[in-house]
Amino acid sequence: MSSVRIEVPASATPQEAAALVAAVEQFVRDTTAAVVETPRTDAWTRVARAEAVSRGAAWDAGPDANAAAWAA
Repeated sequence: MSSVRIEVPASATPQEAAALVAAVEQFVRDTTAAVVETPRTDAWTRVARAEAVSRGAAWDAGPDANAAAWAA
């Protein structure tokens, strides 16, 4: 929370000053935009997703696409 300077009248009692501070803090909490965290993925998941995106292997082209290369 950012620092805000609020002038409390000298005639305010300690209870009034505390109520003012509580009201301002509640206002700041209610009007602050929520921060949405992106879910963190572990290294295994990131690598698996990267491999799935770049999948262009010959073995994926069909049953007999590169049978000679696999038989060697």
